[in-house]
Amino acid sequence: MLRSFRFFKFDFRGALLSTFVCTLICASIGLSAFAHAHRFHAGITDISMNPNTGNTEFVHTFMAHDVEALLENLYQRQFDLSDPEDVLVFKKYFEKQFVLNDTGGVLPLKWVGLKVDPNSVIVFQELEQRALPEQVSIRQAVLTDFLIDQVNTLNITKNGVTQTHTFTRNQREQRLP
Repeated sequence: MLRSFRFFKFDFRGALLSTFVCTLICASIGLSAFAHAHRFHAGITDISMNPNTGNTEFVHTFMAHDVEALLENLYQRQFDLSDPEDVLVFKKYFEKQFVLNDTGGVLPLKWVGLKVDPNSVIVFQELEQRALPEQVSIRQAVLTDFLIDQVNTLNITKNGVTQTHTFTRNQREQRLP
C-alpha cells in the first residue's frame, strides 16, 4: 500500500529549495524593474515674467523620490514635506543651492510655496516687482551635491522666446548675457 503512494511522496527539502530559488528570481526581476524605472535624475526650472503682477516667477520641479532621499541622507531621518518644520529644513537647503546674482549682489528671491505629490516636488519663488536682469549669474545646484548624474534644466522665457540652460555637478553656475 505504501508503494502505491510513493509517487505522491513530498520532498520538503526540494520544495524549500525550489521556493527559495523562485523567490530569488522573482525578487531579482522585481528589483531590476524598479531600478530601470528611475534611471535618471532631473529637475526643471521655468522662469518667466508675470505681466499681471510685475514679478518674475520661478517654478522648480524635482522628482519626489530624489528630494526625499536627499533629505533622509542629509539629516538621517524621514521627512514629511506637508509638515511646516520639514518644509523650513528643505527651504534652507534649497535657498543655498539656487541663487541668482547680478552686479549688485544676491537677488532677493521670495519663497512663495511648495507643492508635493507622490511623483514631484514643486517649489515656487518670485523676484518681486522686477524683471530678471539682462546679466545674471545663476547657481542651480539643487540635488547635484547628492546625485552624481543630476541634470537641472533651466528655461527662461522673455518676450515669448525661451532659452534653455543645463546645469550639472560639473557646471553648477552659469553667467547669462
